[in-house]
Amino acid sequence: MHKRYFAVPALVASAALALSGCASTPAAGTASSDLKIVATTTQIADFTRNVVGDTSGVSLTQLIQPNQSAHSYDPSAADLTALGAADVLVINGVGLEEWLADAIDASGFDGVTIDASHDVEVFGSEVETDHADETDHADEDEHAGETAEEHAAHAEGDPHIWTDVHNAEEIVHAIEEGLVDASADNAAAFEANAASYTAKLADLDTWIRANVDTVPAADRLLVSNHDALGYFTAAYGITYVGAVIPSFDDNAEPSAAAIDTLVAAITDTGVKAVFSEASLNPKTADTIASEANVKVYSGDEALYVDSLGPADGAGDTYLKAQIHNSTLILESWGVTPTALPADLQ
Repeated sequence: MHKRYFAVPALVASAALALSGCASTPAAGTASSDLKIVATTTQIADFTRNVVGDTSGVSLTQLIQPNQSAHSYDPSAADLTALGAADVLVINGVGLEEWLADAIDASGFDGVTIDASHDVEVFGSEVETDHADETDHADEDEHAGETAEEHAAHAEGDPHIWTDVHNAEEIVHAIEEGLVDASADNAAAFEANAASYTAKLADLDTWIRANVDTVPAADRLLVSNHDALGYFTAAYGITYVGAVIPSFDDNAEPSAAAIDTLVAAITDTGVKAVFSEASLNPKTADTIASEANVKVYSGDEALYVDSLGPADGAGDTYLKAQIHNSTLILESWGVTPTALPADLQ
C-alpha cells in the first residue's frame, strides 16, 4: 500500500547552510508565495500545474526538465534550495525517483509529500512478452545492464504509471486531495481545476481506446526503446513484443543475447516498427530496426515516455504527448486516427 503523504524532518544544518547562497529554480509563482510546491518529474509537474491553474499565491517548481531522464537525474544546488524551501513535494512514487532520499537529506526539506501513485494499481515486475520464455537466461539478460542498486530501486514495481490515461486520472485525484489538505483556502480552485482537467483525460482515454479498437487484436504489436509502456499496452489491449532496453531503467544496456532475441521476436511476430524515445539515444533502436528490416520511429517521430518535451513542442504537455504517441503507434499499424474531441484540439 502506498502512503499518500508523509513528512520528513529537517536534517543536517550544514547542508542547509551550504545551499543558502544558491538561486532557486524558476517557479510558476513568486518567491513570497503562500504555498510553495515542488514536483519531481515532467509529467507530475504537468499534472500539478493543471490542478493549481492560475491560483494566486501558489508557486510550482519543476525539478526534472524536458527530455531529461528521471532515472539519471542529479539535482542541482538550485533544485535543492527550492526543495528545502517547499511546503509540498509531489512525487511519482513506485521507486522512480531513486535520488529522492539523498535530495531530501541534502536540502533539509520538512514539508508534506504527496505520493501520486497512491491510488494506482502497480504492476509488480517487468511486463512479460509472448517471447519471454525463449531463453533460460531471460531474467539475467533483462537486468544485465543494471547495478544491484538500480534493480533494487525498481523491485516494488513498474514506475511508469502515467502511460495509462486512466492512471493519470487517479494521479490527478491524489494530487488534488493532497493540495486541498495542504491549502484549504484554495480547495475550491484546486477541485474545479482538477475536475476540468480530468474531463479532458477521460476524453483522451476514450479517443485512444476507440481508435485502437479498430485494429484487430493480433495486429496490435509494439516494440519500444525501453520497458516503459506496460501500463499503456495493458490498458488498450496491445501486445508488448519487447523493448530495445529490456529494463524499467533507461540507463541499462541491452546484452547481445537480448538484442538477438528481440530481433527474432520482431521477425516472428510481424512487428512493423521500432519506436525510439525522445529522451534516449536512438542508436540501438536504429540498429535493431535495421537488422529486423522494419521502420524505426526516431527524431520528431520518437515517443515521449520517461519525459515530456520542450516548450511549444509536440510533447510539451501530458495530453499532447499522449496524442503524439498514440497517433504514431496507430499510424504504424496503418490507421489514420479519428478527429480529436473538441476539448483536446
